[in-house]
Amino acid sequence: MPECTDIPESTRSLRLLSFVLLVILVVSTLFSIWFYRLVTTPVELPVIPCEFSIEPRGSLRNIAQQLTNADILPNAWSFILLAHMTGYNASLKAGEYELTQNLSPLDLLEYLTQGRVKQHTITFLEGWTFSQFRKVLDEHPAIHHVSSEFSNLKLLELIGAKEPGVEGIFFPDTYFFTKNSSDLTILKRAYHAMQRHLETEWISRQKSLPLKNQYEGLILASIIEKETGRDNERAWIAGVFVNRLRHNMKLQTDPTVIYGMGDKFGGNLRKIDLQTDHAYNTYTRPGLPPTPIAMPGLASIRAAFNPAITDKLYFVAKGDGTSHFSSTLEEHNRAVLKYQKNRP
Repeated sequence: MPECTDIPESTRSLRLLSFVLLVILVVSTLFSIWFYRLVTTPVELPVIPCEFSIEPRGSLRNIAQQLTNADILPNAWSFILLAHMTGYNASLKAGEYELTQNLSPLDLLEYLTQGRVKQHTITFLEGWTFSQFRKVLDEHPAIHHVSSEFSNLKLLELIGAKEPGVEGIFFPDTYFFTKNSSDLTILKRAYHAMQRHLETEWISRQKSLPLKNQYEGLILASIIEKETGRDNERAWIAGVFVNRLRHNMKLQTDPTVIYGMGDKFGGNLRKIDLQTDHAYNTYTRPGLPPTPIAMPGLASIRAAFNPAITDKLYFVAKGDGTSHFSSTLEEHNRAVLKYQKNRP
């Protein structure tokens, strides 16, 4: 029989070490595969859209536990480990979030580090007065209200406006913002948006317009905005007003009178109203009123700076949303009789 020899201690130790390393390698590989699947498999959200908030200076552990409790994550520890492995553990952005589809923990981590917070909106409509604009701004629940008690003069100072009043200087549009953005920030954005549009259109304006500056163009645009909602008529109405300004004729436009009457206007413009003098009565006073009467949209601004080239001096509403344009007073009077017989 062959002689038995003992295996050297060093060999046994090497074999044991190799076995342990093999076990570690197998376990690590299996764990890596399992962990990869865990963090890359989308988690079914409890509801879609799913909304949640991350508070400023919240710890990674608290955030992970919050998301786990809300059934947005399968567990907290894997998210914490993933955040440390990717180096994003200190990069999660605070804010209000809205998920519209199922995300894996890895996708969610990237989503939170990119700060893709929920966007709220507020819409200001063309033709609104500042009081209408202010009411919608003050009533929005997602806005941090800091300027509601400010005077108009203080408001002009804070937004850096040089105009004499707040009427018409904010651009009507839909603005996106994150929760708790200040109303002052939105006011500044709307003001500077109007300034950009005015500057652009002023550069490309018709030459020899009877307008001294952009602000007078804004005033004219606001009147056009209130006179018609028809895009194809804006330039023609602008052409009539520009012609009247050139001929030193009174503008004789109802919307300015109505604006100047304020709360006294009962919904029906009377002859006596047209005869009662005030700063905005363009039947009794020549030229443009002292300020805009509403927020004009871009189409009205463009019409004011590039009116139709025409000999028309009058127009009257036909009752169907369109207007009849006339070159002479006689033609205009016939049109008034035809289309507004029952006007008081």
